[in-house]
Amino acid sequence: APGQVHRMRAGADTTGALMHITLKLFASLTDYLPPEARYTNILQLEVAPDATISQIIEPFGLPSKMVHLVLINGSYIEPDKRLTQTLVEGDVLAIWPPIAGG
Repeated sequence: APGQVHRMRAGADTTGALMHITLKLFASLTDYLPPEARYTNILQLEVAPDATISQIIEPFGLPSKMVHLVLINGSYIEPDKRLTQTLVEGDVLAIWPPIAGG
């Protein structure tokens, strides 16, 4: 159902406390979202506070070469920081594939 929250156990948090973030996938990456989220390209997630970007997106099976532009709240995250960068409550994680054209 639209607006459904998907619970994930990304990260090694042992307290059981989860935070809410928004995942947005664009262009061809929307195919990796659950069917009910593909029309809006937005998924509400509950993740562990210590979950990194890589851990959050890993369950979706995005090919690494397709994870091109990664933003948290509109700020670009360098590829080498995606293994260590965590999010906070309410963050928006947006990912675009490489876009061809000109």
